[in-house]
Order: sequence, then C-alpha cells, then structure tokens
Amino acid sequence: MSTAETEKQSTVSASHEPMQPAICRVKQTRRETRDTFTLELEPVDKDLHIRFQPGQFNMLYPFGGGESAISISGNPAETRKLLHTTRVVGAVTRALYHLKPGDTMGVRGPFGTAWPVEKSKGNDIVFVAGGIGLAPLRPAIYQVLANREQYGKIVLLYGARSPEDICYRREIEKWSSRLDVEVFVTVDRADAGWRGNVGVVTTMIRRAPFDRLNTVAMVCGPEIMMHFTILELVKRGVAEQNVFVSMERNMKCGVGLCGHCQYGPHFICKDGPVFSFDRVKPWIEHREI
Repeated sequence: MSTAETEKQSTVSASHEPMQPAICRVKQTRRETRDTFTLELEPVDKDLHIRFQPGQFNMLYPFGGGESAISISGNPAETRKLLHTTRVVGAVTRALYHLKPGDTMGVRGPFGTAWPVEKSKGNDIVFVAGGIGLAPLRPAIYQVLANREQYGKIVLLYGARSPEDICYRREIEKWSSRLDVEVFVTVDRADAGWRGNVGVVTTMIRRAPFDRLNTVAMVCGPEIMMHFTILELVKRGVAEQNVFVSMERNMKCGVGLCGHCQYGPHFICKDGPVFSFDRVKPWIEHREI
C-alpha cells in the first residue's frame, strides 16, 4: 500500500467565503495542563454544521485580539461542536484563554490537508505525539477507533516533558484500557509519583509492536522530536512515503495569500499542514527554513 499523497480537503467550510469568519459561541473551556487549554465552540447559526477531516485547522479570531491557526482536536463525527486545544504562547492565544462560556468569536475554515486515515485502511497505524502534538492527532485516533475493524494494530506512542504536562490524561487512560490498542507513555522528567517510562518518545519506537512493511505512521510534535522520530521509524523499516507529519507553523491567512508559511516550494496552509515525509525530506532537515 502506498500513501504517497495525503488526503485533500473535501469539507464544508465554516463560511462561504474563506476570509469571512463564522460566528461561534464558547460553550465551555477546559484546562488540560498548566499552560494548555481546550475551547469547545458551537456555531451561533443553529443550521450550520462544520465538517472537517482529521488534521485540518481553523483560523480562530477572538474579536479585537488577532487571529491564529489552531488545529481541530475534536471528533469529526460531531459537526455541531468544535474543539481546539492550544497553549498560551502569545497575544492571540492569551485572548483565547480569557474567553468565557457565552462569549462569541470568529472561526474561518476548515483549511488544509488531512491525515491519511481512509487510505490507511488494512494497515497497522502508529501515532507518535509529543506534548500538545497529541491534539492534531486526536481526531485521527477517534476516526480510526470508530472503524477499528478496518485497521491492523493500533499503537500510540506519547511523550511529555513531565507527568503534569500530559495532555488528555483521562482519555489516554481510557485508550490504555482497551485490548485492541497499544499505548505507551513516557516523560522526559519523572516526579516521585511517576511509575511509567522515562525518556524521550523516540526510545519507544524500537519496541513498539507493528509490522514495518504494513505500517502508516502519523507524527506530530516539536520539529526536533519529529526529526528524530522519522529517523527511528525509517531505521525500523517504515517506508518514507508512509510516514506523515504535521508541519504547523507561521500560518497567518489560511489560504496561501500572505506567504508567511512558505516551506521550500510549499505553502503549509494550502499544501499541508500534513505531508508525507518523502515530500518534505529536503527541507525538514534544515531548521533555518
């Protein structure tokens, strides 16, 4: 099975014009870790259903606070609910953090390419996430588990800086309790109460149970983590065209007009954010690009 091309966008946009935001209401907010939170949004228009594919992103616009590209982290089957998990890193995400239930904001999207969930049927699936990188992967995990019988082994490798930085802790525990999913969690720095693995997430690839010739890997996290994860997966025997990464960075407009997200010959907002490794190999190893 070759999955050299990622799935292209085939979604119903939040608005008819890509630059015009739909108005959404904050239904609830949830703190995930000390610096990470989740916004649950619903369209103000009761007839509006926002359909997206796992891996796509929205442009979130807290009124008066600017705009930021944030991956959708909810269930693709729930078209009246949008979940976005992000970290407080700047003015826009700080404005998002201070939103309260009942507040309204603008949403543009969904934009971008998707994880190759449909094209990977019949294969083993390996999800590798670092820190908040689990958020863009979560919709793909939902979709795969909803159609569990159509895939081979399902493996999740997740690494966080410390036990208190583990995102979606309850959900990880739920997935770990399943007999048809292999979940491995590790932390860089353990505390006195941690009884799990210690070390970077790449160290778990060597012992993860998957068929290297029949595996599709989906990877998301800090760029340095993705770089070494790719090296380990390829060393293990996974084909480069079957390793997919999410290259989210510097996206400002979402439609390829501003040029902020140019990555080699690609615009990440239009050609990505999900790429197979063989497509971005010449640039992913050069951190200055």
